Amino acid sequence: QVQLVESGGGLVQAGGSLRLSCAASGRTFSTYAMGWFRQAPGKEREFVAVVGWSPGRTYYADSVKGRFTVSRDNARNTVYLQMNSLKPEDTAVYYCAASLVVGVLDAEYDHWGQGTQVTVSS
Repeated sequence: QVQLVESGGGLVQAGGSLRLSCAASGRTFSTYAMGWFRQAPGKEREFVAVVGWSPGRTYYADSVKGRFTVSRDNARNTVYLQMNSLKPEDTAVYYCAASLVVGVLDAEYDHWGQGTQVTVSS
């Protein structure tokens, strides 16, 4: 079982940056791919980024490619999402999730955090 707790959300102006963290409990963190998803008001949850068991294997949604960077520190059981050049359309609740596959569909993820709010003002 993996428990996930996100932090680092907040209010930022357009063009600014935030770094989200997701701390995981359990000894098996390094065996999971870790993904980030987001859900804006009135919209479905969407894939943002994923990092595989090996930190070098990453995938991004086209909407964040070149602006967001996902990384992980297996020694600290933590995954990060560095978000730069933020836009108002990035406003959403951001969730981290753990999966046994490097997937882009939320159905592929078995464990979810509670989410952290990111608000980007124009």
